[in-house]
Amino acid sequence: MDRNTIIGLVLIFLIMIGFGYFTQPSKEEREAMQRKADSIAQVQALQQQKKLEQEKAKQKDASIEVDTIKQEQVESQLGSFSNATSGVEKFVTLENDLMKVTLTSKGGRVYSVELKKYKTYNGDPLVLFTGDENTFGLQFWGDNKAIKTNDLFFTPQSSDSVIVASADSVSLTMRLQAGDSAYIDYTYTIKPESYMLGFDIKFSGLDKTIGNRMGYIDLIWDTKLLHLEKGLENEQNYTTIAYLFQNGDYEELNPRSKGAEKEEITNKLKWVNFKHQFFSSVIVAKDHFVNADLLAEKLNDGNHVKHFNARLALPFQNFAEETINLNLFFGPNHFKTLEAYGLGFEKVVPLGSNIIRWINKYVVINVFNFLSRFISNYGLIILILTILIKLVLFPLTYKSYLSSAKMRVLKPQIDEINAKYPKKEDAMKKQQAVMALYKKVGVNPMGGCIPVLIQFPILIAMFRFFPASFELRQQSFLWADDLSSFDSILNLPFSIPWYGDHVSLFTLLMAVAMFVTSKMNADQMGDSNAQMPGMKFMMTWMMPIMLLLWFNNYSAGLSYYYFLSNLITIGQTFMIRRFVDDKALLAKLHENAKKPVTKSKWQQRLEEMAKQQQQAKKKK
Repeated sequence: MDRNTIIGLVLIFLIMIGFGYFTQPSKEEREAMQRKADSIAQVQALQQQKKLEQEKAKQKDASIEVDTIKQEQVESQLGSFSNATSGVEKFVTLENDLMKVTLTSKGGRVYSVELKKYKTYNGDPLVLFTGDENTFGLQFWGDNKAIKTNDLFFTPQSSDSVIVASADSVSLTMRLQAGDSAYIDYTYTIKPESYMLGFDIKFSGLDKTIGNRMGYIDLIWDTKLLHLEKGLENEQNYTTIAYLFQNGDYEELNPRSKGAEKEEITNKLKWVNFKHQFFSSVIVAKDHFVNADLLAEKLNDGNHVKHFNARLALPFQNFAEETINLNLFFGPNHFKTLEAYGLGFEKVVPLGSNIIRWINKYVVINVFNFLSRFISNYGLIILILTILIKLVLFPLTYKSYLSSAKMRVLKPQIDEINAKYPKKEDAMKKQQAVMALYKKVGVNPMGGCIPVLIQFPILIAMFRFFPASFELRQQSFLWADDLSSFDSILNLPFSIPWYGDHVSLFTLLMAVAMFVTSKMNADQMGDSNAQMPGMKFMMTWMMPIMLLLWFNNYSAGLSYYYFLSNLITIGQTFMIRRFVDDKALLAKLHENAKKPVTKSKWQQRLEEMAKQQQQAKKKK
């Protein structure tokens, strides 16, 4: 650019600065403009605030209208109980030395139960059920409306949050108001050193409100039992709904059912038990339940064992003033503890029936309780129990061995008979000749089986006792951390059908000991039982393998007992062999053969009857 252009641009710049300086408003003008802007902003803010207040008013009116509609709907649905649909949930705990029962004002029900002396397998406090997973309340028609007390708010008639029964029994009442002078009371009573919780339901002034005139009122109990023990599958197999009829008969739903198990009961019941493997939650009627609908289904969420539901009909007549007396039991499935209540609770312990139950009830349990006074290790108690049982059964074991030895030493004569009748069509003659030989020398072919059959009830009794024995729960021994469950020494990265995903050492030892015992018995018999080779294979090989697969997920205490029993049997067999001389035994049999065969009275009667029949035919 040339000089004139530069001068022109400078002059223009100076003119613009001067114009801006001389035309700017004065101080008074600027203040006036600011006041005008503030006034406009204030007016706009007032307009916006007024608009918001109008919108809030509209929303409030709409909310009031909705609340009014809802209240009308609630009153339409619940009638006199509509005021109990809302409230603040409050918790009150009833506690003694054995349990801690938490009650909630919502439903006035038992919210959770903790048994203070026991822990779960993981070491957590043992809670049978908790939270909203538990439903417990009455269901009836009030003001011609369906009422469920589980959804309504009760009022605790105490300001204490914890009530402890230390010396005397204590009570807490939860009240459901249904008008000025009408209400339902749930009164819970707990005593020191007791697993029983008193539960009384009182109706007052509801004769004009409740329209149920069926002679009973429904109590709904629905809950999910928590997973407490080591093996979930085994725990599920012993968890079910049990119930006692008023006449004393005991029944339970099939605990091993894979699907939902339902039962409609039309007869009167005394109590219903949501039975866990080692613990029970029982509702007991002072009189009876009219009828019941029961449902049990398995849960596989990892946290629960099963879902239970029970509809129980309570006998009921007078809604003006009537009280229903019930009891709630929350405690361990320990036989003596349950028996002490005198209500038949002990029937939930699966000890078997008839002679099996007799053996467990009067022998095994008493021996366990006696030994536990002096020995705290239940592995040693099982060892002593096994030794005592084998000593008592030793005469039968000896007799069985002796019978097998007699048949073994007669093998040369048996071989001669087999050679004499080689054809299949002579099988009957061969069998008759063998039996004649046994009879001549004084050998009972069933002599070895009868002692085994006599011992069989004891084996079955142990099979029923150990998996359900509360005494073995969480008792450790050697590598087993819980004798009531399986003893895993190796966890497999896969699952074997019918076996599982772990290796139980006691089960493995039991199978090996059973194989050795069966092999010794087979060798003891020699080929005298060659007519039943399939049975020999079954007892020697198949039974140990089957029990190895079956018992792998079972109680370690049971496998340990069978292992000890077979081990002691092996020792007894070796000892007996030292005192039984086959040559002397054979000589004694030959001496018996020289004696005249004596006929039993039964044989004499049969022969006499045969003669009489022949004579009668001749006369005809």
